Amino acid sequence: MFYRPAHDPHGLAHNPFKALVAPRPIAWVSTLDADGRANLAPFSFFNAVSEAPQILMFAAYGKKPAEDLNKDTLRNVLETREFVINVAPLALKDAMNASAAPYPAGVDEYERAGLTKAACEIVQPPRVAESPVAFECRFMQRVELPSPDPDYTNGLVLGEVVGIHIDDSVIKDGKIDVKSYKPLARLGYMDYAAITETFSMPRPQAV
Repeated sequence: MFYRPAHDPHGLAHNPFKALVAPRPIAWVSTLDADGRANLAPFSFFNAVSEAPQILMFAAYGKKPAEDLNKDTLRNVLETREFVINVAPLALKDAMNASAAPYPAGVDEYERAGLTKAACEIVQPPRVAESPVAFECRFMQRVELPSPDPDYTNGLVLGEVVGIHIDDSVIKDGKIDVKSYKPLARLGYMDYAAITETFSMPRPQAV
């Protein structure tokens, strides 16, 4: 099949776009609001975009002025210019999902999900103590993207990584063993996956 997303119906029961761009890592983003209240929400449009300097990005789509649903995250990042991206392992799938609920502003998702706040070393927002990996980030830039609804804002948040927490239990022979904590990934629809197998391929040499 072929279709033009902005012009043609795809004819399927559900939009296939996010099922086709998969798996996508999950940014479990913790922030503080201007009053110091913690917020925690997952975002599935997330990745690393630069190694030097180390920069992460996640995309946020929410009702203007970013006061709707779990997009408290966006408002908090823009106000405080700090955030933490926690890795969601398979063991915390239910807690991650619980934190995605559209709670009113000010509700503590850590409490609702049964999670523990842990202090960071450089930034003010807490990290998820149970998460094996967390990236402390300072806000760098907001890149506006087109939105199909004028009442909603759409865009990328870029943050420079200023600190990384790694649980010693996931380090084996000097390398990160992702199979030991099985990071979650988002697929399409309501589907998720976890990394349980890996393989290596040496990069070929030019001849």
